[in-house]
Amino acid sequence: MKKAFVTGWPIKHSKSPMLHGFWLKQYGIDGSYEAYGVEPENFEQFLKDLPSSEFMGGNVTIPHKEVAFANVDQLDNAASAIGAVNTLWLEDEKLCGGNTDAYGFSANMDQFAPDWKNGKNAIVLGAGGAARAIIFAILDAGYEQIHIVNRTYERAENLSTLFDKKCHAHSWDKLPELLSEADFIVNTTSIGMAGSDASMMPDLSTLPTSAIVSDIVYIPLETPFLKSANELGLQTVDGLGMLLHQAVPGFEKWFGVRPEVTSELRDYILGLSS
Repeated sequence: MKKAFVTGWPIKHSKSPMLHGFWLKQYGIDGSYEAYGVEPENFEQFLKDLPSSEFMGGNVTIPHKEVAFANVDQLDNAASAIGAVNTLWLEDEKLCGGNTDAYGFSANMDQFAPDWKNGKNAIVLGAGGAARAIIFAILDAGYEQIHIVNRTYERAENLSTLFDKKCHAHSWDKLPELLSEADFIVNTTSIGMAGSDASMMPDLSTLPTSAIVSDIVYIPLETPFLKSANELGLQTVDGLGMLLHQAVPGFEKWFGVRPEVTSELRDYILGLSS
């Protein structure tokens, strides 16, 4: 039996076992995918032991992504650029690390907004780890300008320097003047959600009517940010597909089958989240 895992601390919240379990059953594969909690102080040893373990590899989530990045034998291009690893696999007895978040984001956009790559000017709200993957994906899609907007300007500036000259850092108060030129805007923050600062919610009414709006959060499926865009009649893409698509490359590496992201899978995961 081929075995894979998702590890983090804590890990009980993860939907990944249900997602991969759906595919294992669908394709009739003799395999397992389990949540495997590892405390931060034990994670480096967990990685060292992995090549001799029963696992083919697995996924890595908070707070282990950067530690995995620093401790694998080989990185793929996305992980090298993003600075974090979310997928592990063994190849020629080497522990390899990849990052499939950018792939998952792009594949989700391709599915629900196929014209998104035609844009030139993008805005990314937030400057955390998730924003890195989104920026990598948008640059790969061919955008000419990416404006990183964050409450703390220094974090936006630090993130922009990790990428090329197409990325520009801005403080939050500069957002209104950027919106009118945007073809695409992605939220990677918690704005509009319970407990967040209500004053941070932007007025999207100055976005061009052709602009595409996305949020990487998927609980709730229609975030306050997306609700605001939908009320303006703008095209929106929710974050659930990113979760589903980012799982595809790892499943293929561990179990030898490239799974499909279907409406049945989407409905199944949505049912678990409701």
